[in-house]
Amino acid sequence: MKALALVDAPDHVCCRYRLRAFEPALAAAGWTLTVEALAPGPLARSRQLALASRCDVVILQRKLLPAWQLALLRRTARRLVYDFDDAVLYRDSYDPRGPNCPRRAARFARTVRHADAVLAGNDFLAECARAAGARAERIQILPTCVDPRRYRAAAPALPRDGLHLVWVGSSSTLQGLEQRRTLWEYLGRALPGLRLRVIGDRFPHFETPPVIPVLWKETTEAAELAAGDVGISWVPDDLWSRGKCGLKLLQYQAAGLPVVANPVGVHLRIIAPGVSGFLAEEPDEWLAALRALAADPGLRARMGRAARAAVAADYAVARWGPAFVAAVAGAPSPHAAPADEAASDRDVSRALAPGLR
Repeated sequence: MKALALVDAPDHVCCRYRLRAFEPALAAAGWTLTVEALAPGPLARSRQLALASRCDVVILQRKLLPAWQLALLRRTARRLVYDFDDAVLYRDSYDPRGPNCPRRAARFARTVRHADAVLAGNDFLAECARAAGARAERIQILPTCVDPRRYRAAAPALPRDGLHLVWVGSSSTLQGLEQRRTLWEYLGRALPGLRLRVIGDRFPHFETPPVIPVLWKETTEAAELAAGDVGISWVPDDLWSRGKCGLKLLQYQAAGLPVVANPVGVHLRIIAPGVSGFLAEEPDEWLAALRALAADPGLRARMGRAARAAVAADYAVARWGPAFVAAVAGAPSPHAAPADEAASDRDVSRALAPGLR
């Protein structure tokens, strides 16, 4: 059996964590997976979409095709699976035009209505698909997953003169960190010896704390994460952020780090406050959490172990592999989280764009 994945780019983070990660599970079930970047230009793309009939299943990841391209793909694909891990029906948090975009919303609605299966990265995204007209029985929640075996647990706390925070991400998500400059500088002044280890392709500059720049490499990422003391995340409280799937939090936890993040979106689901980390909104809440972690290496170790155990139980590739294979093959899976486990209609639809209510 052959599966074809049409993606932004084969090395894109979403492709690596939501498709390539499950390739061994597919192979064990008798499937081969071919990953292709969507061809640029209408002629090349129409040829590519026409050849989709050679495969048993086509997985379209994140992309929102024009109506004529989606119609061509729907005619040629024997089975069409749509996978998304961002609120692609909206503009992102940093677009000055705001989140709502009628063209995106219309393309999203057409896509999820025509797909045989919709794989949503979290409950908010599943409800977006349902509100856009996708049939509930075709929607499955399949979280972004990590393989804990790729991450060595953080070493016992080393004696040093201050707490080392760690943040990982791309230049686009770094904007969220930079938006909260006043928070980090407040913490840097209040906590002597605080350091911020940034793993990415671009690095911020704050008056304090000092930034330790670490150029991201796939081969060294896990070890660089484990070299920190506490993983952090901050995202704006908006529609785009509510659709995020919390990959950086899962990576911190897999590396055995406690996590501190603001209470938005999946942060609320992934972090068990007081067990695997802390949720903090106001600057004084951040300060209290980091002071507690800085003062007690044993607390960091206990939270790190709890975090690693939680990600292994709930967000491991091995745990969700059968659900992914079942969705691709069109078979029921007892491990998949169906759309009726999404957040309540009242809570989620209140946040949706008017055109999707």
